[in-house]
Amino acid sequence: MTIKVGDRIPSVTLKYLGKEGMAEVKTDELLAGKTVALFAVPGAFTPTCSAKHLPSFVNNAEALKAKGIDQIVCLSVNDPFVMKAWADRNDVPSETVFMLPDGNATLTKALGLEMDGSGYGLGTRSQRFALIAKDGVVTHLGVEKPGAFEVSSGEAILAAL
Repeated sequence: MTIKVGDRIPSVTLKYLGKEGMAEVKTDELLAGKTVALFAVPGAFTPTCSAKHLPSFVNNAEALKAKGIDQIVCLSVNDPFVMKAWADRNDVPSETVFMLPDGNATLTKALGLEMDGSGYGLGTRSQRFALIAKDGVVTHLGVEKPGAFEVSSGEAILAAL
């Protein structure tokens, strides 16, 4: 079942690489009491994700925060080390975008937004999407058609606010 507007984001625990090393975060704690823009990419360092998707949120971070977004989260089915390296390579401060690795696709599958990228040698990945969640409940969801980049950009989320 795919998540939809009005649904609560499932509670899962994910690992990320923080300033003090490996750490865990529970999605319900990450989202509690906040308005969050969460966007997902099929893979760190991939062309559209690196050239367009991540920069669209970094470049619009202040505007999104001015419209009520408390936190921006980038989700990808990659390991914590890859997500940290991708953030470092793109000069993305953790205060601007929280890079959330979903190495086992736990959250991605719980949302029902996984895709089979094995034809490209990628295995299970996330579909490209973006959502707005208020206190963990989805208030807006934009899921891209395969190969598209129209409804999940930082600009699209800004327009939805």
